[in-house]
Amino acid sequence: MSRGIIHPVVAALLAASPLAGAACGGSAETSTTEATAAALFVAVSPVAASEQPITRFIRVAGSLTAEAQAAVAAETAGRVIATPVERGTRVTEGSELVRLSAVETEAGLAEAQANAAQIEARLALGSTGPFEVGNVPEVRNAQANLNLAQAEFDRIEKLLAERVVSQAEYDQRKTVVEASRQQLESARNTAQQQYQALQAARARVALARKAVADTSVRAPFAGIVGQRMVSTGDYVTKGTKVAEVVQVTPLRVQLTVPEQFVSEVAVGQPVSLAVDAYPGRTFTGTVRYVSPALRADQRALTVEAVVPNDRAELKPGMFATAEIQQARKTPGVLVPATAVQTIGGTSRVFVVTGDRVEERIVTTGQAVEPLVEITNGLKPGEQVATANINQLVDGSKVRH
Repeated sequence: MSRGIIHPVVAALLAASPLAGAACGGSAETSTTEATAAALFVAVSPVAASEQPITRFIRVAGSLTAEAQAAVAAETAGRVIATPVERGTRVTEGSELVRLSAVETEAGLAEAQANAAQIEARLALGSTGPFEVGNVPEVRNAQANLNLAQAEFDRIEKLLAERVVSQAEYDQRKTVVEASRQQLESARNTAQQQYQALQAARARVALARKAVADTSVRAPFAGIVGQRMVSTGDYVTKGTKVAEVVQVTPLRVQLTVPEQFVSEVAVGQPVSLAVDAYPGRTFTGTVRYVSPALRADQRALTVEAVVPNDRAELKPGMFATAEIQQARKTPGVLVPATAVQTIGGTSRVFVVTGDRVEERIVTTGQAVEPLVEITNGLKPGEQVATANINQLVDGSKVRH
């Protein structure tokens, strides 16, 4: 074949190739256009805002305080001989905090017991036996003398009737009877006085025994030792503070409730607490006290709640944010939390209308996971975008 001549089949193929290229180029442009158009529509998964009754909470703040806190003082004087506790020591009710020397108090107890025993012996009375004035030796002797004198007088009185004795002897015996009766009465009075003295002596014994017991200063309730003020060797007097005990379980929290919520608070309502020391955690308590009157300076109600603290995680003095559950549920407009976009403190939702969205500035209320309340800016039944909201602006085209 000559080099200058082109085969007819080859020529036909060369002639068709530009048309084929043109046809391929048109198909590619169409696909790109359709993809671009589809990319302009954002998938938003719209959800209708619903109106539902929800549980309301009153949000207030307050400080945690100890259920009880006592600066324990010595009730008798003495030198400190032992300090079994340190700061932070857990103690139970009655645990020994400080021990004082008991030498002087034990001696005082022995003396008081001896004085009481002396009076008991004089009255022929046991330490626990009942007091009978007729059993006192002096009274029994006086009674015996009176009985003897009365018998002699009765005999003389009969002899006088028979004129065997004189009137003078009769009068003498009569005088002896009267004197014996007076002696008996005096003995009885003395015995009563001695019994009262015994009562006083027994009271001194009880005081002396208490003084001995008071040489061991003990915790008035279970708690934690916050501070110990004395050391071994110190001399303390009555009333000297020796240790501080703090009861940390349960704790109390005093809250101030605004006037408009007064009717929503009652004893026994649950309370949820949050503290900065434990972010993300919630502690629960119960309303224990509701003030019968508002504070005039704040027009607010004082409420006290009690919070269990078995693990002693909460500390007195912590600032707490509290939520008190209201007794009644009230309706609210709710949307998924994913539908709300908050930037710079401003919240917004995108309301879906047809194939476009409208940006709405809204006010949020209470969170009801996974929903959030919209208090202003949205009506029940309106559709809001819940997906890809970061890609939306007012008027964006969307697809459901």
